[in-house]
Amino acid sequence: MKEQWYLLLPLAGLVYLLFSGFTPLFSGMMGLVLTVLLIFGSALALRIKGTPLRVLFWLGLGLLAAGFVKAGIVVPMALIAVLAVLLWLRRSDRTVLHTAHAALVDGAMHALPVGIACALVGIIIGSITLTGIATTFAGYVVQLGSHSLFLSLVLTMLTCLVLGMGIPTIPNYIITSAIAAPALLELGVPLIVSHMFVFYFGIMADLTPPVALAAFAAAPIARESGLKIGIRAVQIAIAGFIVPYMAVYSPALMLQFGGEADWLAAGYAFFKALLAVSLWGVVTIDYWLQPLTLAERALAFAAACALVLALPVTDEAGFALAAVFALWHRYRHRQHAVLQGA
Repeated sequence: MKEQWYLLLPLAGLVYLLFSGFTPLFSGMMGLVLTVLLIFGSALALRIKGTPLRVLFWLGLGLLAAGFVKAGIVVPMALIAVLAVLLWLRRSDRTVLHTAHAALVDGAMHALPVGIACALVGIIIGSITLTGIATTFAGYVVQLGSHSLFLSLVLTMLTCLVLGMGIPTIPNYIITSAIAAPALLELGVPLIVSHMFVFYFGIMADLTPPVALAAFAAAPIARESGLKIGIRAVQIAIAGFIVPYMAVYSPALMLQFGGEADWLAAGYAFFKALLAVSLWGVVTIDYWLQPLTLAERALAFAAACALVLALPVTDEAGFALAAVFALWHRYRHRQHAVLQGA
């Protein structure tokens, strides 16, 4: 970071172009062009003696690269070609060109799994869009659970996850919100909560196998299987699948109140959600102060489930079970520390 901090500039430029309204394809291309310019330019700048001359070199390079605003991508590409020729003329600088070539080959190899996944997803999107099966399927699934809030929530979640595997988040939200959100509204779920429930699971579909686009995008970086990353991501984010249910059963979590705003109720809902998510995380990871026993995992799991539900006595039971779990685990951890010390 200290020696090559300037390589963060293409990332900043990429983000700026995206937020300025340019297409992802154009923004990504310009990010790559800027990266190559910086790498080739830095190699040549090291040969220039004197800080003033180096500053002039970078100013000139920046002004020439800015010509793409008027003449398009041809200007920076021609500039890269000129820099490559200058580096080739100096034998000691040819290693930079070899490094850039190796990076291009490595990037192409890593992009193949992502490209295959995107191609398959494109086929799924086309099939779903042209046949209209998404609307029909979602309608039947939600209709099955129309008489039970919990069943309707589960089926809506499955619908969002299935559609989200083959459809981007925004179209997935549009389809499922038009069908599922009204059904949830009829079951007494506040409007904004029902829409956020749908939107939330549309996003979670990006890390849910077998498609898990986010996992497959991360696979080349981690040099690991995309499916394995997706499975691990679901395991880590399992607590996140519970939060939308808590928002439905406790609308105060999303600042939805029956009458006047009750910030005490919102704070209570937030604390309960935080405790439930923490317990789910402990159960999933199987560790808190030390590895859990099977009985401790079952106790923590029961406490988390009780906190999610919104029945008259479930909150009290959840807090009591959580307290018992915490005291039991801390006592066992203290005993273990005493034995280790002895």
